Amino acid sequence: MITVHHLRNSQSERVVWLCEELNLDYRLKIHERRSDNRLAPNDYKALHGVGTAPVVVDDGFVIAESGAICDYLNYRYGGGALAPNASHADYPDHLFWFHWSNASYMAALSIERVLAMTGGSAPAFIVDRVRRSQMLIENRPSGAPYFGGSALSTADIMMLFCLTTMRGFTGGSLSDMPATREYLARIGARPAYRRAMEKAEGGRTIAID
Repeated sequence: MITVHHLRNSQSERVVWLCEELNLDYRLKIHERRSDNRLAPNDYKALHGVGTAPVVVDDGFVIAESGAICDYLNYRYGGGALAPNASHADYPDHLFWFHWSNASYMAALSIERVLAMTGGSAPAFIVDRVRRSQMLIENRPSGAPYFGGSALSTADIMMLFCLTTMRGFTGGSLSDMPATREYLARIGARPAYRRAMEKAEGGRTIAID
């Protein structure tokens, strides 16, 4: 059976949501953050060499990294249901947002967060990168209802954490992003997302502001 190791308030919430959207049979193991520094406890770090969330164990395999886990579960157990075929018109958008979410956007947000935690401020180029990222998100050229195009895909699974939990860490506002707020409201109403948050985070809802 698939075991999802969920570290509270972390990127592993993506995996719980994915499992619910795919209606997979899985076991959820909750890990609390350390009380002294809010980081992952040693038993979580011992699961995989990277020492960070998320981690999934399946049939003796230990898999880390959000994108890798999304692809693994979607294609091995979901029949690729949450990704458009390479010949589909939505495929380029899906591919971009799926990879951009962590490779570029999360990287910039993480720098902001770490500097804030240590009493510093982000350099101008990081502030500009975050601002440009928010503009890109709000004014998506395709105008599609989902990041991956016309239907929910793993691109949405990847992007949502950046716009919700990570935004809570950095204190970002969506006051000038009405299209993004509407998108978050739709995602927050999805039964699979609600089930995931109930299981993983005690029913936490999306803050839209």
